[in-house]
Amino acid sequence: MTRVLVVDDDLTVRDVVRRYLERAGYQVALAGDGESALRLAETTRPDLVILDLMLPGIDGLEVCRRLRADSAVPIVMLTALGEEQDRIVGLELGADDYVTKPFSPRELVLRVQSVLRRITAAGTQPADPSLVADGDLILEPGARKATLGGEVLQLTSREFELLVFLMSHPGVVFTRDDLLTKVWGWDFGDQSTVTVHVRRLREKIESNPAQPKRIATVWGVGYRYDSAA
Repeated sequence: MTRVLVVDDDLTVRDVVRRYLERAGYQVALAGDGESALRLAETTRPDLVILDLMLPGIDGLEVCRRLRADSAVPIVMLTALGEEQDRIVGLELGADDYVTKPFSPRELVLRVQSVLRRITAAGTQPADPSLVADGDLILEPGARKATLGGEVLQLTSREFELLVFLMSHPGVVFTRDDLLTKVWGWDFGDQSTVTVHVRRLREKIESNPAQPKRIATVWGVGYRYDSAA
């Protein structure tokens, strides 16, 4: 059974989210603070973490940073409507997705299902036919593995999906809204989500992120992948 760790200091929120997730068939663990979250993440090894940023003690951003340093577990952040900067920082730390409070528990479950479905679908693809390569940058979607110059890249699930999509469409310009729809599966959303993920990818695959050769910015439009081979 798929395991989800829910981290929120509000008992009511935890209980409501737990009931909706269990109704959807997930096994749920609950934590009300950052220290408990990190302990549970280590002992239960969840398949996905729902993480509120406003936590007592160790805050959600630090929890996100520590989780990401240890694993590539998908992280869906819960943020208040006005916490745009914290949301951007969370994405920069490696969170995969976010939902703003107040939120619909049903929407949150759908978002969780979407993230997990993408990971599962990628994992069932045959590795050989789905190989995507550009010179020394090689992606194996079936194995969810990326290497650059023979070195394994540490990518979050969303970073990996974005890179696969861009590399599979070299020379094509996509707006941020295009990428939100095609990679995130959102009909609408915060375009800064795409900007942050592109920035993180450049830091990992470009020799000089300030002057990218692979992921080019098309000013006023969006992004284009240019083959480096």
